[in-house]
Amino acid sequence: METLRHRIWCGVLGALALLTATAAPLVAQDRFRFEADIAPAEPDARLAADMLDLPGPVIVIRDTDSAPPGWRVEAPDGTILAHIGSSWEIARTVGYSGRPIDMLVAVTPDARIASARLMRHSEPILTLGLSDADIARFVGGFGGVDLTAPLQSAALAEAGAPDIISRATVSTGVIRDAILRVGRTLALSRGILDAGRIDRVSYAPSDWDALLEQGAITRLHLDMTQAAEGLAGAEPQLEPGDGTFIELFAAMIDPPTIGRTILGQQSYTRAVGGLPADKVGLFVGSRGLYSHRGLDWRKSGLFDRLEVVQGDLRLPLLRQGYTRIDKLAKGAPDLKERSLFQIGGPGFDPAAPFQLALTARRPGAQGEVSMTAALDYALPETYLNPLPPEPIPLWQETWERRKWAVIGVASMQVLLTLILLGQEWIVRRPKLWFRLRLGFLSVTLVWLGWGVNGQLSVVQVVAFVQSLLSGFRWETFLIEPVIFTLWAGVALGLLFWGRGVFCGWLCPFGALQELLNQAARRLGVKQIAVPQPLHERLWIIKYTLFIAILALSFYSMKDALILAEAEPFKTAISLRMIRAWPFVLFVLVLLTAGLFIERFYCRYLCPLGAALAIPAKLKIFDWLRRRPQCGRECRLCEPKCTVAAIDPLGRINPNECVLCLRCQVIFNDPNTCPTLKRRARAAQQKATA
Repeated sequence: METLRHRIWCGVLGALALLTATAAPLVAQDRFRFEADIAPAEPDARLAADMLDLPGPVIVIRDTDSAPPGWRVEAPDGTILAHIGSSWEIARTVGYSGRPIDMLVAVTPDARIASARLMRHSEPILTLGLSDADIARFVGGFGGVDLTAPLQSAALAEAGAPDIISRATVSTGVIRDAILRVGRTLALSRGILDAGRIDRVSYAPSDWDALLEQGAITRLHLDMTQAAEGLAGAEPQLEPGDGTFIELFAAMIDPPTIGRTILGQQSYTRAVGGLPADKVGLFVGSRGLYSHRGLDWRKSGLFDRLEVVQGDLRLPLLRQGYTRIDKLAKGAPDLKERSLFQIGGPGFDPAAPFQLALTARRPGAQGEVSMTAALDYALPETYLNPLPPEPIPLWQETWERRKWAVIGVASMQVLLTLILLGQEWIVRRPKLWFRLRLGFLSVTLVWLGWGVNGQLSVVQVVAFVQSLLSGFRWETFLIEPVIFTLWAGVALGLLFWGRGVFCGWLCPFGALQELLNQAARRLGVKQIAVPQPLHERLWIIKYTLFIAILALSFYSMKDALILAEAEPFKTAISLRMIRAWPFVLFVLVLLTAGLFIERFYCRYLCPLGAALAIPAKLKIFDWLRRRPQCGRECRLCEPKCTVAAIDPLGRINPNECVLCLRCQVIFNDPNTCPTLKRRARAAQQKATA
């Protein structure tokens, strides 16, 4: 048997070496050829007219004097009809394959995307289950999108931007991000879209005191002595002193660093998502004796105690556009009142200094007594851009949006690490091990798999290899934070424990098989024992399948992805069985086989398991304990192994083991392991002798 396994591994590694040696020069040559032909696509007059849906002739002029460069589309009389830009030239858009995606985006003078056209791509992943019409419809769906909508908010859906396609999440996500980025950049650089010079994209972690020090938050403090002097004649007269009459804070929340530091991520997202295109958000908070809001606004709709003043322009603060803030971000001071106002309109420049005038009024013997104090505010230069702002990269936005899912995945990996490090303590307690394993597998299936779509695939392995050979870029793989976090943990786990870290604990489809098999055993379903010689020969299937998928990807990624449908993960986990009946039937056949042969798919068919087993040969430690008697005097663990990874001689094959720890439970159970039982009897006889 050992000789057979040795020959299998020599064959696998030799084939991979030959494949890499043969394909690498071809891929490198293709890469150089592609990069030599990397010039952006250029629109001609016919294409420009078609993009703008115009029947008549147009003139296309290359605009190299502007930053970024592009093309200007004019009518015969010189009227500018649109500006066109290339996504490769402007945003350096790279897809899942690691190669450029080039699209032409046309922007009209009224700040709308007229049309978008996919000109060049190397994304075979798009063709899996998608037709050319689907792709064209997706890219063309951005026509009419209003670029005044915030790029990182739900307002995009209202603006008409289509959602990414679930069957090609990464690729269509890149396309969507590139079209919106290019369109907004063109509109800003050509003066179509007024950004007010405010940087609404950049973010750097900060705190309240730092913003206060740099002037992003300004403060006005009036003590009781100042108030008594300003409101002299009021009845009753205010008592002078050091107490606070009002401490007023103001800040413009549009820059993410300011808004998120004050409001927190969720409140900030809601606030900026609801801002009209011609308005900015002004935060006002206060504490002390005097209220900056008062009560009259509830009847009049006017906050008569506050007014924004910029030169000769005076802007009242109205109930329309007002939001009460109940809670600020961590680190903010304890304020009595917290308000958010929308300010702006004709003549108001939010990038220029302005004042927030506070008027305090009290009744007096000769009529109402009032005083006015002004809080000066100017947005620091740090938050102003002389050039158009860049939107947050798609991968960063995705990580921010899915941070709790990432934290959950990382927590599962930490818990699994503790389980494997403390396995000797756990396996001595069979009930604890059994409950812990079933509980962990249930979370893996329900939450990790069906909940956050954390199912790894051989497709990702192939894409990674292709990316290494044709130009690797981290941003593409970072678009899927859950998958990236899983792969990071699995890669580290391969060094310490081998493939079992993923296959035995973190694979949702593997968990589904094992849980169904456990239920079948409880219902009395008889298990089929595959003869060891046949069992080991069937391993060849999954390694051959993996090599075939990898080899085919060098010839045709599209065909490789079709062959990768041998994985049932997309149907059973990602799409939750909502798919065409042949795919569902395939999954049901595999699961049915798994009722009689535990983890049938994992044992013989899984190309991902084969892919993970190859680097797992480099694992550093051997954590599973065996005795000389194992396989010679006792073969109790062999038939109970989850994937039959124990040979008749008692040796555990690390390439097949999924680290379920079932053999270790038997190994340490004095009531089950014959060796321990024999030792216990010998010790008892010695004690009674």
